[in-house]
Amino acid sequence: MTLPKHVRIVEVGPRDGLQNEKQPIDAATKISLVERLADAGVAHIEAGSFVNPKWVPQMAGSDEILSNINRKSGVVYSALTPNIQGFGRAVLTNTDEVAIFTAASEAFTQKNINCSIAESIERFEPIMAEAKARNLKVRCYVSTAFGCPYEGYVDPVKAAEVAKQLYDMGCYEVSISDTTGVATPESTRRVLEECLKLIPVEHLAVHMHDTYGQALANILVALQMGISVVDSSVSGLGGCPYAKGASGNVATEDVVYMLNGMGIETGIDLDKLIQAGDYICQQLNRDNGSKVAKAILSKQ
Repeated sequence: MTLPKHVRIVEVGPRDGLQNEKQPIDAATKISLVERLADAGVAHIEAGSFVNPKWVPQMAGSDEILSNINRKSGVVYSALTPNIQGFGRAVLTNTDEVAIFTAASEAFTQKNINCSIAESIERFEPIMAEAKARNLKVRCYVSTAFGCPYEGYVDPVKAAEVAKQLYDMGCYEVSISDTTGVATPESTRRVLEECLKLIPVEHLAVHMHDTYGQALANILVALQMGISVVDSSVSGLGGCPYAKGASGNVATEDVVYMLNGMGIETGIDLDKLIQAGDYICQQLNRDNGSKVAKAILSKQ
């Protein structure tokens, strides 16, 4: 078992983290969060989503955010683009990279985006064609890869097959997502084993939610299997608005602390990261969801 020497953190707090917040958050606050994360050394930040604000009100203003960030050299500023209209808006803001998503569960796909898995993948074809023409990289998420709030158990083979379809379409990286946080180390191993039969390890990432407190253990399994890209959310912000009870992405601070302790490089300054998380928690008037941040801030 050879652990990766370096892990790339994909920070999803400004998008996946904030999309679930009930209170309005102005663009200036979101811009400040993104800039603080970049200053902490986070090299890939999902800064917004070009989804219809009628469905996800918190993502209104993503155009303004991506247009006005003081961009730092070497940092990828990406956005979720669920359809070709959203992709067009992303292009106008000079978004560095776009992300698309479907699910491994038919019931979840119907509830989330009102179509079947096959139809959802078909909808991505014009995005992939446009992205290729513009030399823009496309990342993708396979939601509910470890379990579904409506169907329950999801066959690992099914999750891997969906991931392979997206990879074959031209997505350079497929993030295998535990949308409801139900995965355990053993189910993580089973799903990733199936994915690794079909997709090279360097094109896979994991996106773990910490609903049942299993995220770090599951990420450790992924690292042991050679995966070196981890999605996380500063101060554990967020969840999925279409998955009841799916509170809490894994906190970036907790992931970085674990990786530091394992001698795995991330390029992230943990103290600055904690300050960025503390900033957004104060703005939202909410508890910090990172155990590491709480422990360190309590000493200051």
